[in-house]
Amino acid sequence: MSKKYDFTNKVAIVTGGGKGIGKAIALGLAECGAKVVLAARDKEALDQTADEIKQKGGEALAHVVDLMDTAQIDRLVETTVSTYGRIDILINNAARSYLKPLMDLREDGWDKIFGTNCKAVFLLSRGAARIMKEKGGGRIINITTIGAVRGGTGMAAYHASKAALSMLTKCMAVEWAFMNINVNAVGPGITKTAFSQPLWQNPEMEKMITGKIPKGKIAEPADIVGPVLFLCSEDADYITGETIYVDGGALANY
Repeated sequence: MSKKYDFTNKVAIVTGGGKGIGKAIALGLAECGAKVVLAARDKEALDQTADEIKQKGGEALAHVVDLMDTAQIDRLVETTVSTYGRIDILINNAARSYLKPLMDLREDGWDKIFGTNCKAVFLLSRGAARIMKEKGGGRIINITTIGAVRGGTGMAAYHASKAALSMLTKCMAVEWAFMNINVNAVGPGITKTAFSQPLWQNPEMEKMITGKIPKGKIAEPADIVGPVLFLCSEDADYITGETIYVDGGALANY
């Protein structure tokens, strides 16, 4: 990706930053000059992504965190501030799901999905917003999905949690606008990551999926980066409470 924005001296946290869409966003932010704190449970993946950023001349910090643990969320904010002195950008990308029909989904499965996809976003965003307020403002980008506005089978709890996240995005945007904090969301369609691999690794399933996408292909993680960087930039200064869907026209085709 060519450097289109200048985030020099900006500090960004990216949850789920070791793999997939989160990794692609982290690399994009670093390429634009941001110092990136990569947060996830998988230390090996975080270290690999941090090394990749450093090898390209960027600055990155790998921080292992379980977003189901409030104390660890607080430590993520504290570590970022103690290391870099500020938080300018927060990308809430980490998510959890299980490919199960509602009749088979256990109660703790539901709780884990909503705990990661909604509660953790609320807690981390509030912690980051307190720092952003002190520093004059910031940007929060929540990664949602086209499933937030469309029903489906097998991932109902995931879709419901992302629908809740879309409304949380709007509410945070309204409440925090006076602090010069813009809160927006980016909603990918199905994207080729390990997270969605069960849906696209089967050739017949992939053919069925792409048949409903006007662009005729499933997104790559890099396709999601541009809209996220735009919302982090000064060009999006007057945009808050919105969702940009990056889906190859899939929603327009329903």
